[in-house]
Amino acid sequence: MNNINNISATSTADLLKQKNKLDNSTGTEQFAEKLKSAINDVNDMQKESENAIADLATGQVKDLHQAALAIGKAETSMKLMLEIRNKALNAYKEIGRTQV
Repeated sequence: MNNINNISATSTADLLKQKNKLDNSTGTEQFAEKLKSAINDVNDMQKESENAIADLATGQVKDLHQAALAIGKAETSMKLMLEIRNKALNAYKEIGRTQV
């Protein structure tokens, strides 16, 4: 969840540090780790959303605004993940159609 929430809060120095880390490791491992981390973040947001919905249904909501934010974040992150998946599948299909 931190990775997705901190995208806009990342400074140039932090980006350079991340770039140096990427330069020192293999790209495939880093990609797999980042993808797994992003999927776990989306999953965590979905769980928070489910808890907020359950609290709404049972009337145990303390802050309706926070519940709505959790649901909205989960929805947006899921839409983003689905679009990334769609783009990756389209790229894979395009590579498959490429003649050598």
